[in-house]
Amino acid sequence: MKFSRLSATCALAILLFPVVSLAGSLKLGNEVLAEDGFKQLHGKRIGLLTNPSGVNRDLETTIDVLRSAPGVKLLALFGPEHGIYGSEFAGTNIENSVDQRTGLQVYSLYGTNHSPSPEVLKGLDAVVYDLQDTGCRSYTYVSTMGVSMQACGKAGVEFIVLDRPNPLGGERIEGPTLHDGFRSMVGRWKVPYVYGMTCGELARMINGENWITNACKLTVVPMKGWKRSMVWRDTGLPWVPTSPHVPHGESPLYQVATGMLGEIGGVSTGIGYTLPFQCIAGPGLDPHKVSRVLNSYKLPGIRFNPIVYKPYYFSFKDKEVGGAELFITDPVHAPLTAINVYALEALKKHCGHDLFADAIRTNRTFSMFDKVNGTDATRKALQAGTSASAVVASWKPDEDAFRERRKKYLLY
Repeated sequence: MKFSRLSATCALAILLFPVVSLAGSLKLGNEVLAEDGFKQLHGKRIGLLTNPSGVNRDLETTIDVLRSAPGVKLLALFGPEHGIYGSEFAGTNIENSVDQRTGLQVYSLYGTNHSPSPEVLKGLDAVVYDLQDTGCRSYTYVSTMGVSMQACGKAGVEFIVLDRPNPLGGERIEGPTLHDGFRSMVGRWKVPYVYGMTCGELARMINGENWITNACKLTVVPMKGWKRSMVWRDTGLPWVPTSPHVPHGESPLYQVATGMLGEIGGVSTGIGYTLPFQCIAGPGLDPHKVSRVLNSYKLPGIRFNPIVYKPYYFSFKDKEVGGAELFITDPVHAPLTAINVYALEALKKHCGHDLFADAIRTNRTFSMFDKVNGTDATRKALQAGTSASAVVASWKPDEDAFRERRKKYLLY
């Protein structure tokens, strides 16, 4: 039986329609809030913790939506790392200010204080959280969320999370779990490196597991239509850069794949070039050899291709580096966290670049690498010659235990 071009087009449209329909039916927490007439905020004096990623599907900022919402009194803004407009570089201390556009007071939670002070909270009934995070423990936004919950709990102020998708999906759990002694703003909660929860679900777990000294009155406005199997590309939502080096919806995948590696030094991960977190490169490395070795591991859903470039700032500024560009072909099944470990092994065993030994020789510390890992066990195992596959396998018992522990906090 023969089909016309029109029939084939219609058949394709029918096949695609459920996917499009599913994505189109997703409603963010901030959209559900508006759909419900802002009843959760009615008559309350509100502070809003957000940045440019706090938008709805139509790219309207939650700042503007709440300013014009009936019965809502938006009195203050709180800014995380990178600031209320997302323009500050990582690690920059940010001062309090007045937002010139809205006239609202902006309290920085990435400067002198990492959580709202009692004086600031005294005039508020609730703090609303609307930030897009990356699904990786080492991203500071979820640390800021938890310590702000603690401050609100102590002050008797409600904490309201407008839930958002985890861009890595809700099923991926990977990497080492945070160990005692390695708690910091780049890793505060006892979860794996990739924890497979939305910010609302994680907030419920932080409160429920008593990870903060003062549990807060927590309200989560859940999404509608989000499925745990969805990575960002499945949501149909626009991506607003969450920070300067996370520019598009695929960026969180790459952040997980090379974020640990980049904390050692001696290698470029594409930050300072046009491909942040998407490269493994360095001076004197043979790009074809690096790519060939990394591809030889046959990691599913990931391809490494040769690349040569000159970073225009940050590591190796204006110096030519060679190595591999990462292409994540299957974001659901690619073992993202493991890539860091296999890359370290490949560079040492096959390319003559022992990044740990280089760091020791140049008096660099491993403090940030260990904090991002949440443990020094990964580093010590690799330094002792443990294979990458064995290091990755060592994570599994904690990954499995966490998968069970989180169940009662899941919303979807």
